[in-house]
Amino acid sequence: MRSLFLLAVFGQQLAAQAVPSAAKPIEDLPGAGRPVALEAHRMRRAALLERVPSGVVVIPAAARGGSDDMVLQDNDFRQNDYFFYLTGVETPDAWLLLTKSVEGPQSILYLPVADPAREQWTGRMLGPGERAAELTGIADVRPLDTTDLESSIEKAILENPGPVHTVLLRGRSNNALVQQWVASGRELRNIQPVLDSMRVVKDEAELKALRRAIAITVEAQRAAMRAAHPGLYEYQLEATIEFTFRSHGADRVGFPSIVGSGPNSTILHYDVNRREMRDGDLVVVDIGAEYGQYTGDVTRTFPVNGRFTARQKAIYDLVLAANQAAIDAVRPGITIRELGSLAREYMQANGGTLCGEGGCARYFIHGLSHWLGMRVHDVGDNAMPLEPGMVLTIEPGIYISEEELGVRIEDDVLVTTDGCEVLSVGAPKSADEIERLMRQGAGSGGARRN
Repeated sequence: MRSLFLLAVFGQQLAAQAVPSAAKPIEDLPGAGRPVALEAHRMRRAALLERVPSGVVVIPAAARGGSDDMVLQDNDFRQNDYFFYLTGVETPDAWLLLTKSVEGPQSILYLPVADPAREQWTGRMLGPGERAAELTGIADVRPLDTTDLESSIEKAILENPGPVHTVLLRGRSNNALVQQWVASGRELRNIQPVLDSMRVVKDEAELKALRRAIAITVEAQRAAMRAAHPGLYEYQLEATIEFTFRSHGADRVGFPSIVGSGPNSTILHYDVNRREMRDGDLVVVDIGAEYGQYTGDVTRTFPVNGRFTARQKAIYDLVLAANQAAIDAVRPGITIRELGSLAREYMQANGGTLCGEGGCARYFIHGLSHWLGMRVHDVGDNAMPLEPGMVLTIEPGIYISEEELGVRIEDDVLVTTDGCEVLSVGAPKSADEIERLMRQGAGSGGARRN
């Protein structure tokens, strides 16, 4: 593995046994380095071409903002998922051209030529040349010129007759050159469904990034439990969470952090985070750190004062048991839909009189699971049978608005050959574990008021 220059500066690292350390910085470029699995990216490009019967593949990188935007910062930019999946390169405005030849799969990477005036504002970029070829594992790296790109495409099509396979998105999210191709009538095919089908099963390089993202997320959950106390505002708990993300090397949040206390615990995607947390509240903390363009997604619910009431614990334990029942059922061949039905049936059968007539399943108002990867709701179909290497969430919940009582427990799981591995296992989950950790937080910080 080589190091590819990224536009980020790392903070502290997690303990080595939990999260591997980052790569050493590239000495001739500012900022920090990030390991890139050259062979994994090469194999993805080759696998994609095997699925394309004719023509060429052209994938644009994400664009950076306009040159007149003087407040643009490094972490405002996030690479196009498909371009990153095939290259590991975070340079904006780049292009990847894939073709077949008698020698085998061929890759051409087009990188913008260095612009000193722009780099003065946003830092040095990886440009064309031998250094880029060494760091990306793509031997043919050329300066980006749209005329040269077009001529390369035409030449490639002569050797590989057929359409241009590219990512066709709706609306203005398409690259401007792709929009021109659409308007000109060039024969185009949308490669997105093929790439999506590849991304559902994660390779080892992807799992390494996911494990790191989830480990950071778990550490932030623990930090939130230690910090919570009555009188704290939701945004202050959010600040603790996101400080933990960045201090352990996360690039950004994978999605807006949800910190919902009291009545807000029953709002599924609440992210205003402005309420003062009160004695007797539960708080739902649904968060995900992003690392290397992969995100965690872990939810824990805990009492703000460090102690569950009897009512809260009864509801909590039912959600926890449904969570475990679904995890126990994860295995190759079952579907997300079937897991959802299983969890709902478990909740209904074991809720007793906790939720009154109608049972507790009526308060479980969302799906059990979604795919996880580069996006918090990653690519995939809920009807497809699970396969080893897939990563999904398990997140049952009960939301009783009239009692201002919401509980959600979410874990990230990796499908294995004979079941699953819970990747978020380090986040305390039983009521006893949570209360024990929160007591430790109160003892060390002296801040919790009961």
